[in-house]
Amino acid sequence: MKELPNDAIPCLDKGFIRLVDSMGGDEAIVQAARVSYGKGTTKTSQDRGLIRYLMRHRHTTPFEMVELKFHCKMPIFVARQWVRHRTANINEYSLRYSEARDDFYIPDPDQIQYQSVLNKQGRSGEIPPELKSRVIQAFEKISRESFELYSELNAAGIARELARAILPVNIYTEWYWKNDLHNILHFLHLRMDSHAQYEIRVYAEAMATIVKRIAPMAYEAFQDYRVKGLRFSKIEQDIFRQKLSPEMVADLREDVIYRIVASLHTVKPRSEDELFALYQKNGGADEQTEFFLKWNSGELEPGNIRELREFRDKLDRL
Repeated sequence: MKELPNDAIPCLDKGFIRLVDSMGGDEAIVQAARVSYGKGTTKTSQDRGLIRYLMRHRHTTPFEMVELKFHCKMPIFVARQWVRHRTANINEYSLRYSEARDDFYIPDPDQIQYQSVLNKQGRSGEIPPELKSRVIQAFEKISRESFELYSELNAAGIARELARAILPVNIYTEWYWKNDLHNILHFLHLRMDSHAQYEIRVYAEAMATIVKRIAPMAYEAFQDYRVKGLRFSKIEQDIFRQKLSPEMVADLREDVIYRIVASLHTVKPRSEDELFALYQKNGGADEQTEFFLKWNSGELEPGNIRELREFRDKLDRL
């Protein structure tokens, strides 16, 4: 096994991922979204708000303006899952032109489990130590013996494109993988999920640390709206309508409107008369006396104005 590059993030027992090159970041997303203006915004807070809006409403093209190129080393069975994301440009280490290296993935004992009964693609359950030892020995045996046979065929002059066929899928391969940010985030959303196979999840989590460095505001929005956000189907909305009384929905709506007013007041302070008028303009239903009782409670937390208004409109649809 050759040494890892200095800038590489180690993955599994012998693999790694590293950023080779990148084009653009958060500023490129903003620039693309505001192309009609000929320039970007002047404040970082405005850039962040725009990026969050784009992510929340699932706009894609501005995120495609950012590209990252990675150098990755992973077992072939991981690469075959990875390559299912067909939007990337890939150039892989060729076993037709080059000799295979004696680098094989041997699983960590902690990751050796039974086949999951509930999830046909997953694993679960604790395995006895002696069975774990047998699994590791099997991996080591097939890796050693297959590479010895491969080396014999190679030394005998058998074509490499044929000799490679006897190598198991736990042998490591390498590639350069270039993709745009929109599709990289889609990859991360699927492959960082707890249901994804452990081995590819390790690479996705390492890739995420690099993406976060290149486009921190986009990655923050991705976490808030894609990874941790929720979307409800019509059936799920119908259940909410059945279980949430009109009074509960109205109370939620009022809380949101108060937060909208608090957010607007934070951006531009208003007098008391202006505050109540602003509250009414945004759909508030309380009387003036009740409004100021709640307003003066000091418990109102400002937030993203556009997002709060969208939430209010969703409540109206319920």
